[in-house]
Amino acid sequence: MSYNITIVGGGLIGRAWAVAFAKGGCQVTVWDLSGDILEGFQTLARDMVVSMDQAALLDASVDTVMGRIKVEPDLETALADCDFVQESAPEKLDVKRGLFAQLDALAPTSAILSSSSSALLPSAIFDGLAGQARCVVCHPLNPPYLIPAIEIVPSPAATDATMAKAEEIMRSIGQSPIVMKREIDAFVMNRLQGALLDEAFNLVGRGYATAEEIDVSIRDGLALRWSVMGPFETIDLNAPGGVRDYVERYAGIYENVHDTKAPRVDWKGDVLDQIETERRAALAIGDIAERQLWRDQRLMELMAFRNASKTESK
Repeated sequence: MSYNITIVGGGLIGRAWAVAFAKGGCQVTVWDLSGDILEGFQTLARDMVVSMDQAALLDASVDTVMGRIKVEPDLETALADCDFVQESAPEKLDVKRGLFAQLDALAPTSAILSSSSSALLPSAIFDGLAGQARCVVCHPLNPPYLIPAIEIVPSPAATDATMAKAEEIMRSIGQSPIVMKREIDAFVMNRLQGALLDEAFNLVGRGYATAEEIDVSIRDGLALRWSVMGPFETIDLNAPGGVRDYVERYAGIYENVHDTKAPRVDWKGDVLDQIETERRAALAIGDIAERQLWRDQRLMELMAFRNASKTESK
């Protein structure tokens, strides 16, 4: 089933969302307060779609996918007949609350209203809205047109029907939803990422390893397994008797780690100078944009491999 999607905010995240929905067969209308952003939107979005086509990640032609995306400078017109709204404005509470007041007033009452917020809780964004029962956060990892995991976080007032519809739409475009039962600060993925980063900063800050060695441990170690399975499946496969056997064998290792943890290192302290020095030696500030393109290309290659692997296993 094809859905009519309105993207509110045409920056990097909004552009990636537009491509993700269009790739999935939806009709997409993009609105932004900035005429300059709308003017350059199609060119930048086409660059993304062309790259995906070159990586064999499209089920349709570039022109077909781009034909599903249009820009609209009038918000009310952009919202007409939409089934789902994905807001991708700056991560500022007052901005988002102001926008959602407009969206709630202008969008069809049947439409779901969703925010891309990565840190602001749904209860803070949607509090006081007449239509908050249809409001959720759908938080992606960047870039969402390449990384399928998506957190669907309910506002306290969100109905089961709202959550089910948001999940249905996300699955229809090839995303992999994490349907949260209730909100929590930083949601799921950032809490997991934060736990790993906390230990990474500690290990560097206390002199156990360099920043590059930490990156090696993930890039050339744990991430190779995690690119095809999650941590629970990993431990389920790492003991002959499965997850219970793993816990019986190895839980003591992690209990000892927890018991010997030193106080948390301040990320903004001396350790930041050390890590920044290493990173700037490896990559100049002026080269970050080029490296981001390299990252996205590698992600495309990985997704193409994963898609081929899924096809071969059927």
